[in-house]
Amino acid sequence: MPLTETTGAVGPDPAAVLTKAVLRAAEQLGVSALLLGTMIGLSGPSISRMKRGAFQLSQGSKPFELGVLFIRLFRSLDAITGGDAAVARAWLRSPNNALGASPLEKMQTIAGLMDVIGYLDARRAVL
Repeated sequence: MPLTETTGAVGPDPAAVLTKAVLRAAEQLGVSALLLGTMIGLSGPSISRMKRGAFQLSQGSKPFELGVLFIRLFRSLDAITGGDAAVARAWLRSPNNALGASPLEKMQTIAGLMDVIGYLDARRAVL
């Protein structure tokens, strides 16, 4: 475990934590390894190695940053659906007029991922 800069205490490894979180979120949302790889910029074999624990998202890399965004999307959707994974999976796959496609289709590009996050953030913060 790495030492934290401020206290020198041992803390969790951000790469390990994010890698595990991304895999769990993808599982909850029913996102395939191939689709997850497309979303975060990794190959199918890299996702397979992540699942086996032989590969982690490297802090500061583009896949790490996209993984953080994927978790942000998951957390927003989880809050909106009250933690109902079936509802979240259905929402991802349903056509969405505001997004111009299903959220899952949009999420396959960085711009589309940001659009879906913006859409969810707007729905969470309705006043």
